[in-house]
Amino acid sequence: MTKTLFIDGAAGTTGLEIADRMAGRNEFTLVTLPDDKRKDAAAKREARTAADFVILCLPDDAAQEAGAMTTPATTRIIDASTAHRVDPHWAYGFPELSGAQRDRVAGARLVSNPGCYPTGFLGLVAPLVAAGLIPSDWPYSVNAVSGYSGGGKALIERFEGRDGSGGADIGFRAYGLDLHHKHIPEMQIHAGLALPPIFSPAVVPAFRGMMVEVPLPISVMPGSDSPDEMRACLSEHYAASPVVHVHNEMAPSELLILNTQKPTDRLDLYVMGSPKGDQVRLIAMLDNLGKGASGAAVQSLNIMAGLDEVSGLRL
Repeated sequence: MTKTLFIDGAAGTTGLEIADRMAGRNEFTLVTLPDDKRKDAAAKREARTAADFVILCLPDDAAQEAGAMTTPATTRIIDASTAHRVDPHWAYGFPELSGAQRDRVAGARLVSNPGCYPTGFLGLVAPLVAAGLIPSDWPYSVNAVSGYSGGGKALIERFEGRDGSGGADIGFRAYGLDLHHKHIPEMQIHAGLALPPIFSPAVVPAFRGMMVEVPLPISVMPGSDSPDEMRACLSEHYAASPVVHVHNEMAPSELLILNTQKPTDRLDLYVMGSPKGDQVRLIAMLDNLGKGASGAAVQSLNIMAGLDEVSGLRL
């Protein structure tokens, strides 16, 4: 039976990418609003109430308000904002974290979409902590770079020089320098860590793409295991996943984020060990608009609807 889907915030980057992944599919009928009603609160509330599934592509405050509104018990919601990612009443939409997580997403009425940076970090760290291969009480560092599309309309216009700021000359933009980024609680809680990680995000002049790295000085980390064991653990953990790919090679010559990066909903994971095996670089490569946002939302939607989880995805 065809289900109805309303994308609240369909004109934004995430909403447009979700709609693109839903194009040509016959399992869902998209509920749309005319342009003059896109910001009309009553019209949006009516559309949310009428739909079987709603994906919120809104700023945090608006998503918080929308999520709190009374809707029919049959309406199921996916929130792509940060608002509910550590809320225990919302299932966390990273089904690969565990079999239990996949089941929770499948049966949930409320699902929060993971952040793009946390997707890379958690994909690498959470299974290793759960397996006891790295400690849960280590002060982890996260070094990450993203394409500028992750910053929304304002940052896109800045990097493309359309806001008059001269931003098109930016080669590298470090931010989150107050060590208080909104992704940190999400990383800590869903990885089961005792300490918040030190998160060092940056933006590069590529529209899409993301690299997330966690360096491990395993020679001084209590109870940590070898790079080979870490790689084997991740390979086993994601063996059944059509989305997450663990690479077997010890060290490729380079990893690139291209200015011509093509959309993808994959998550690629690497474990790089030093010749002595005393240092490790855990690296995740993903599309910040794919598995880091829209692709993850569509994957959760598929699972919630009992469909093939990769329907509409680009793998």
